[in-house]
Amino acid sequence: MKRHERHHLKENELIHSIEATRDFVEARRREIGIVLIAVVVIAAVVIGAVIYRQQSQSRGVELLAEAMVALNARVVPAGATAAGEDIPAAASLGATGSFATEAAKLNAALPKLQAAADAYPDSNAGITARYHLAGALAALGRHEEAVKQFDEVARRAGNSSLYGRMARMGRADTQARAGQVDAAITTWKEMASSTSGEFPVDAILMELARAYAQKGDREEARKTFNQLIEQHPTSPYTPEARAELENLKG
Repeated sequence: MKRHERHHLKENELIHSIEATRDFVEARRREIGIVLIAVVVIAAVVIGAVIYRQQSQSRGVELLAEAMVALNARVVPAGATAAGEDIPAAASLGATGSFATEAAKLNAALPKLQAAADAYPDSNAGITARYHLAGALAALGRHEEAVKQFDEVARRAGNSSLYGRMARMGRADTQARAGQVDAAITTWKEMASSTSGEFPVDAILMELARAYAQKGDREEARKTFNQLIEQHPTSPYTPEARAELENLKG
């Protein structure tokens, strides 16, 4: 086949392809338009969701920061005298410090922590705020409310997450403080028997033994202290466990 004829055939094939494409588009113009609109809408939704998430995270972090400023404020009794740089300027001038008592500081931080926790409850900032909210409630002796917030942290963060594990430990400690020793023992035992390595077993055994002692179950307390000593001889809790065993003997 001559070169001119081959070139002519290629031109015909190109023209045929263009015409076929045009006919296809013309026949399906409405369908193609709908698809393009759908693509644009989906892209807009995705971009909007990303922007909203970023803004939400930023606002959540801001709310948490405001709450933590109140939670970490210094406690300076009214009339405190200057004692170097550790005393805020207000107290150095003979004025009332940031907060006169720890309870006053915690009560001031509570609404800020609650706002930060509720604004974006499933975000990292919201979960962190709720954990500190539970701790503040426990410190104020509002144990029932604290337990509910610890449970909410574990639910939202997941039991296997860092905050989930910390929330379970906080829950058990709060139960023990509230006199709900049996409930605390149940929680400590569940964590002590975990084989996933999620919890510091030596610390859990120490708290479990203390809970038994608080309940008056000296035999179980002795067993648990001995378990800690035998299984974790290099633990920083071991010397304290030995001392507790001597107290039980006395």
